[in-house]
This record gives sequence, C-alpha cells and structure tokens, in this order.
Amino acid sequence: MCDNRNILIVVAHPAPGSFNHALVGAMADGLRGAGHRVTVSDLAAEGFRADIGRHDMRDMADQDQFHIQAAQAHAARHDGFAADIAREQARVAEADNLILQFPLWWGGPPALMKGWIDRVLSYGFAYVDGRRFDTGLFRGRRAMISVTTGGTPERFSEGGAYGPIGPLLMPIRKLALEYMGFDVAEPVVSYGVPRTDDTARQAYLSAATQAALTQAEQPCERSDAWRTALDSVPEEAWSRKG
Repeated sequence: MCDNRNILIVVAHPAPGSFNHALVGAMADGLRGAGHRVTVSDLAAEGFRADIGRHDMRDMADQDQFHIQAAQAHAARHDGFAADIAREQARVAEADNLILQFPLWWGGPPALMKGWIDRVLSYGFAYVDGRRFDTGLFRGRRAMISVTTGGTPERFSEGGAYGPIGPLLMPIRKLALEYMGFDVAEPVVSYGVPRTDDTARQAYLSAATQAALTQAEQPCERSDAWRTALDSVPEEAWSRKG
C-alpha cells in the first residue's frame, strides 16, 4: 500500500506559459497540499531528446549494428543508459503514480512525449518478454493521461469530425502504460482550450486536480520487479518466435 505518494508528472509542451503547464501546476499544487511528493519532468525545459539512437547508451554491445531492444537490454544490464534516460528512469522507478500531460497534435502526442516513452520506458527497464499487462513490471502502480485539444467536444463526439478521443489515446493508454502493468485511469481531457474562457479553464484545472487527487487515494503497490526482470530472460529473447 502507498499512503503519501511519490507522483511523477511528465509534461511535453515547449511553452512554459501554456495551459498544459497550468494544468501541471494545478495538479502539483493540489497533490502537494494533500501531502504527496511531486516531481515534474518538464521535457522541453530539461532539453530532453525525442529521437532514439546510439546516443541513448554510454556504450554499445555491438558497434556495427544498432538493434534498439538489444542495445537497451545491454544498457539495462550494465548501467549503460545516457544521463537523461537514467534520470527519467530513476524518477519512474520512484513513482507510485505517473501522470502524462500533453497536447493532442495531429491526432497524437508531441514527439517529445512519444520520445520519452520510446527512450525511457525501455526494454529491460519497463518491459521484457513474457511480462506484459497483468504481469507487467509496473503492476500495482497507477497512471493517468491528461490531454488538451484544440477541437471542441462536439468535434470529438461519436458523430463529430474527429470521432471519439479514446481511440487516439489507445496507443499510449493500452499499448504502453497498460502493457507495462500500470492501472490506468480514465483520461482527463481539456477540450477546445484556445476557444474557452477563464471560467471553462478554471473548470478544467479543477477537474484535472481532482482526478489526480482521486487517483492518489486509490490502492497501489510499488514493487521493484524492474530491477530483476532481465534475470529470467534469455539473451536476445526479443528475437525468438512465439
């Protein structure tokens, strides 16, 4: 069980004066006021790279070929991740609750958020073969997505121009967070932010804060399964059929 939580909020927006950052500030203030410890990863401010590559590792198992899962496994086994990835992985490892905050751009997250998922939630740290969903390495921990849109609720309705937002968030919700074992809350969506007035924005800030507080009241269990996950996985398990 987790009482006073360690909560990590990851925000991917380049403008510190954006409504995304206002949402982060409101959630962080509310959570801290309730006695929780909050860490904010401001990816743009911290100069986090979105692109995955050899720069992710301090040394390579194979200098001639770059296979991302093989390289990540080697780095996980030998403490070989680059400093920015190691910093973010340490934050994830300490977090009971994880909140991802980002705007919806072209039907998906900004490159910074996708890059954080690709680079930080890596093979050997956040997932390995045979450990997914109900047996995921972060089973017992909780996660939430908070997203802003330019489109109105009507545009994201069943009959709207864009359709429901759920399918757009599925790759992160199910194929990343749930895949890794997180218990994922319903997403918090702040619709049509550029078209809203101060009253509507205050309502969005309150809704996001309440959702974060509610999640912090739910049972959780933080295991260290990620530390030993590779011990039971054969070398190059990712390349085997079946």
